[in-house]
Parts: sequence; structure tokens; C-alpha cells
Amino acid sequence: MWKRTLSRWRGEPPEVDLAPLRELTREITAQGARLAAESDDDLRERATDIRSRATAGTDPEELLVEVFALVREAAHRTIGLRPYDVQMLAGVALARCYLIEMQTGEGKTLAAVAPACLRALTGDGVHILTFNDYLARRDALWMGPVYELLGFSVGFIQEGMAHGQRQRAYGCDVTYLTAKEAGFDFLRDRLSLSPADLVQRPFRFALVDEADSILIDEARVPLVIAGHTGGEVHDPAFLSAIVSALKPGIDYDTDEYARNAHLTEAGLERVEATLGCDDLYTAENTELVAELNAALHAQALLVRDVDYIVRDGRVELVDEHTGRVAEKRHWPDGLQAAVEAKEQVRPQPEGSVLGSITYQHLLGHYPHICGMTATARSSAEELRQFYRLSIASIPTHRPCVRHDHSDRIFTHQEAKRDALIAEIENLHSAGRPVLVGTASVAESERLAADLERAQIPCQVLNAKNDELEAAVIAEAGMLGAVTISTNMAGRGTDIRLGGSSERERDSVVALGGLYVIGTNRHESRRIDDQLRGRAGRQGDPGASRFFISLEDPLLERFGLNRLIPRRLLPEKQPDPLQSKVIRREVARTQRIVEGQNFDLRRQTAQYNDMIEKQRHHVHDWRDAILDGSAEILLLAERCPERHAELRASHGSQRAEEIEREIMLRIIDRSWSDHLLEVAEIRRGIHLVRLGGQQPVDEFHKLTFEAFEALLERIEGDIVQAYETIEISADGVDWEQAGLLRPSSTWTYLVDDTRFDNDGLRIMMQQSGTGSFGVVLWWPLLVAWGFWERWKRRLAGPPRRDRVGPGDR
Repeated sequence: MWKRTLSRWRGEPPEVDLAPLRELTREITAQGARLAAESDDDLRERATDIRSRATAGTDPEELLVEVFALVREAAHRTIGLRPYDVQMLAGVALARCYLIEMQTGEGKTLAAVAPACLRALTGDGVHILTFNDYLARRDALWMGPVYELLGFSVGFIQEGMAHGQRQRAYGCDVTYLTAKEAGFDFLRDRLSLSPADLVQRPFRFALVDEADSILIDEARVPLVIAGHTGGEVHDPAFLSAIVSALKPGIDYDTDEYARNAHLTEAGLERVEATLGCDDLYTAENTELVAELNAALHAQALLVRDVDYIVRDGRVELVDEHTGRVAEKRHWPDGLQAAVEAKEQVRPQPEGSVLGSITYQHLLGHYPHICGMTATARSSAEELRQFYRLSIASIPTHRPCVRHDHSDRIFTHQEAKRDALIAEIENLHSAGRPVLVGTASVAESERLAADLERAQIPCQVLNAKNDELEAAVIAEAGMLGAVTISTNMAGRGTDIRLGGSSERERDSVVALGGLYVIGTNRHESRRIDDQLRGRAGRQGDPGASRFFISLEDPLLERFGLNRLIPRRLLPEKQPDPLQSKVIRREVARTQRIVEGQNFDLRRQTAQYNDMIEKQRHHVHDWRDAILDGSAEILLLAERCPERHAELRASHGSQRAEEIEREIMLRIIDRSWSDHLLEVAEIRRGIHLVRLGGQQPVDEFHKLTFEAFEALLERIEGDIVQAYETIEISADGVDWEQAGLLRPSSTWTYLVDDTRFDNDGLRIMMQQSGTGSFGVVLWWPLLVAWGFWERWKRRLAGPPRRDRVGPGDR
């Protein structure tokens, strides 16, 4: 009670009162004791009766105690695990659609089964969204016997799975999959031309595992489906060669947080001389400036083996939160192509965007969601604002005895590295297992090389191979093991003391358990806490410590030196610092970064919300046409002669199929065009600040106008195509009508966290930062901002021979 009172006094979102949930848990335990004497057939009969009552309309809340008691007994009989009371408590909270905070190693996988069964009673389908494909398959197979004993079907989705396999998996009562696969299938379904092509059923209930990663870290990452338009891939190698010759601090500078780079006066003159143009910043050079900005950003701000790696002739992004390769992720606005040119690898096609949705809006399609994670309280306000989720903090089965040491802070990188190697060497010589979490691929490899020189054997994990990672991480608790990983490697896998078999458990316990070392503070305290949580599972001993340098990228980029009084800034020294002021300001820097990232996510949501409402409108219309619930009156009213002709020549059923397909193809092509137009508006919308306007407000206004025009254009295009399209005994000539779909589509995620196409800052650097510069430049800036939006309209209507939305 006093914790809730203190939270309210601080203005924090209150945590869920667990008292009513504990009462339900006691009832579950009492009823479960009576089930122990019943046979498996008796349990199945009980489960069948409960499902019948649920489908007849009984509120699932009234069935909770019975279902949970059955699941508890079924788990004990099938997989040899009887859920603890705290796991049942967690399940009750999940069934109530709370987000539970449950510490690492406390058994979240098993805790999810009972609420999934409860929500699956009506046969509508439950999605359990996991962190990766490996965990989706593992958890479905591991928990499968529990579901099957009670008559529930269970399936899982994997990347590359065939269409029919996906349909069967989504048709199960409970489906394990990643949020990424759920999103890509959602987008593909929105391009289907027949109900038989759909793989997903309507969304009902989602249980999000590792919820902090999906709901916060990945929330604003758009999932994209694209198709090849047949156009040439632009090669920015020439601009890459130009910017690679520029000198930092002379030809270009970066902003205070190293989020943007801009040319200096000297750099501008050098670039203009190389390009042979008198004035780079003229209206006809707008696209060139945007491409140059991307090339400069790639050269100045993106670092190989930190922000991305090059593997198998491809540039692959590294997730800034996990330090791992982010599969299928691209940078937007030409930045991906610029990095590929910088690294001299073959550019990958971008194609036309056919559909896009963020994780945040994808989850908004589920009427009910809940989630579980080990780290939620520091982001409670964000979870409440964006998802209306309240946090239920579940106590541990056994008290946590992990000792979290205070940070060791050093003046410079070399001192930190020496102390880090010495610490690992001391622990390893005693036989104590060590897990080291690094912030980047490059850092993990440097540390491994340092340990090799010190003759300390280690395992290194920094690539994308979930099954291999899980196997290696599972052995990180072995006697004498040293494991170096990017922060999230092997997530979802327990580290058991003494190794996965626990043969040497007693020896490791006597040494103090697993010792976790972090080599950097991260942009979120949650990431730090996740790393700490790898030690001390279920009452095991363990310890954690972070090693920090004042030269660490995070602290330098966000200006730690400006926060510390100059008189307290120390000279370089080998020993760790003891200053409480410096320790306090390191924590303050992290809070500043968290606040900035929260603001970025909130701002992105403000932009995306408008597009999401428009997408809802278009896709609801499309779905109604697809399933036949929308009557096709438009064509009969506007084109009565053509309408009668088709029915006479092809029959009513075939004519209606053709009419529906024309409408669907037109809608898909028009929506793709609209997404392109919206991207162009967004790219330059920040320039309206020069006129005293709010970018978000103007964006909403312009996209609303564009959407109104879109709806009018769709109707006209449908009528025109219907009147002119050639239909013969061989079929419909979609190519002649400009409605041919590409032969292939592909999916990817867009990483826009590191690239702000800030042409305003670039130009203002050239003319001064005062009001005089604004007077000089604002007409050109406004013209540049809206050039992309209007140039397509100035060129006339879109060509109808262009390639439209993609086939499945």
C-alpha cells in the first residue's frame, strides 16, 4: 500500500493491486488439488465442457479458476512442470490484460499457457508473440503437450514457411510467432485478391513476450512490403567518392548529439567545385542535395561493425538496443544505398512500397493485448500512454540475492579496458563464470582479441543465429566459462549455474554464481537491467557490475562534460573515479537520452496516427470488397452498358469476380501512390517551422487533403479501367490496363532512428543562424520542402503502365 501511495505522490502510474489476483490463485490451488486423482480422460472431458460453456456465451472470467487448475495439472502430467503460485499469479494478471513484470528465469513461458487457454476457449485464436523464430518454435513444441491434453491445437510460424503451412498455423487455437512475421503476414493479406489467399483470421488476443522490446524499442519501426517496379536502381557511388574525400572539422561538422552532419562553407565550396555547379542550393538540385546529405551521413556518422556489418556482400544493420544484426532491416530515404556505395557492395533494390505498418499500430488491431517482461517499471508511463497497459509486478519464487555492484567509472577508454581485462582474468582464474555484455560487434571482437592475448579462452556471440546463441548462452554458467555477447544474445534462454546439465552447480554456487559485466551504459536503463538479470535467476547467487569510461560514445555524444563542473573534471588516471557528482551525472545523462528517445517515439506516433486512420479506412473498404460484403453498385450505376455487356458475355459470377478484382487492384495501386506522396510530404515538413507553423499540424492537414483527393481519384480510376479494360476468353489484359502486379514482393523493416533528413540545418549553416539567414533562405527552403509533393502532380497523372502492387 505504501508503494502505491508513494507512486501516486510522485505522479507515476500506479502498479496493479495484486490482492484480488492472489485470492484467485488460492482458489486455483484448492481446485487443482481435487484434480490430482482424476484420469487424463476426465481432464479432457472437463476441458470439453468448459469450451462448450464458453462458446455458449459464458464469460471467460467465470471460467478462469477451472481453466487454470486444469492447466496446472496438465502441465505436471505432460511436461513434468507444476507451475508455482507466482506463475499462476502471473497468468491471472495476463488474463486480465495487464503487463506483468516477471524477473528473468521465473518461468514466463509456462506462465503464459493458462491465460492462452482461457482466451482460446471460444476458438477465435490466440497469438503469443515471441522475440525470435527459435523461441516461437521451441515454446510451441515445449508447451504443446499441455495444450493438446486439454484439446487445444497449437502451431507456430517461421520465416520462409509456405502459404498452406501458415494458414494451418494461424487456424490453431494458439499460435506462437514473432511480431515481425505477424506484421508481414498482415501486410501480405492486404494485397490478396481472393479470400482463399488469406492466411490470418481476425485478430482477437495477443500475449507479447519480451514486451519491452516490441512495445517500446521496436514500436516505431515500420514493417514494409515492397514490389519491384522494373526501374533502374540508382547508384550513389559518385557522391560517396565525393564525401569520402571531405575532412571532418574542415569540410563538415556534426551536431551536438552526432545525429546529423552538415557541410561547412569550405566543404560546400569543395563539393560545388567537384560537381561543377555554381550554387548547390537551387530548386533544380533538390534531389541532389538530399542524396548528398545521405552520402555525408553514411560517411560521417555510421560506423562499420557498430551501426552495421558487411556480410556475404550485403550491408546488414545492427540493432542499437541489442547490438545484434537486425535481420531484414533497411535505412530509409536513400541512406541504405549510400552505405552500400560507401562499402562498395552491390546495392539492393528498394522498389515501390505497397504497404507499411508499425508494431504499435499492428498491436492496435488486437482488441485485447497483454505482455510480460523482466523490465517494465522504468517505462510505465509510456506503456500506459501508448497501449493503456497497467503493470503488475510479480514477486519472485525465491528472493533475489544477486549483488549489483556500483559502476566503476574511468577517465578514459584505455584505463577501462585494462581494468576490465584484469577483472575478467581474476574471476576466470578462480573458475567463476563470466558473461560480458558489449554494445557493438566491433567492441565484442576487440575484447575477445584482448582476452586471447591474455590467454583467456572465451566464446563470442555477435551474429544472428538464434538457435546457436541459445545453446552457447545456456552453457555460460559453466565453471570457468567466459562468454562475450552483444546484449540480447540468447534472450529467452536460462543460464543455469554449472551449465545446462547443472553438473558443476555446487562449485559455481560456492564461487558466488554468474558474474555479469556490462562494458557500457546504454540508452535505456531497461537494457542495463536486462543484462543484469542474466544472473541471479530463481534465488541463485550472482553479481553484476558496469565498467564505464568518460570517453564512452554515449557519454561523449550527449555531452557529459557539459554537465560536470569544469573544476571537477579529472585528469586521465588509471584508477576508477570516486566522485559522487560524476556518478550522478552519468545517471542523469542516461535519463536525458531516455527522455529524448521517448519524445522521438511520441512524435513518430503523432505522424503515423493519421496514416493509420487512413489505412484503416482503405483496408476496411478493401476487405468488404474482398469478402463480398460490399455491394458493387458503383459500376452498375456509372457504367450500365458495360455492366450488362460483361454479364451477357461472361455470366454474372465471372463478371462480378472481374469487377471486384479491378476495384482491388486500383485500390492497391492508389494506396501505394499515396504512401509515396505521404513520404515526400514528411521528408520536408519540418521546413514549415520557418513560417511559424507546427510540422505535425501541417502534416496532418496536407495528408488529409491528399487522402481526400485519393478517394476521389480511386473512384474515377475504377470507372475508367472498367470501361476500357480488355477482357477476352483468355482472361483480363491487366498489363494493358496498367494494373499488372510485380512477379515478386519482399518485406523489410525501416530503421529511421539514426537519420533525420534535416535539410534545414544544412542550409542554415551556410547562411548563418540568425534572422538574416532565415530571410535569405526561407523561400528556397519552403520550395524545397514541397517540391517532392508537387512534382508528380506537375508531371500529370501517374502512368498507367507502371507496375502496381505485388503478388503474394
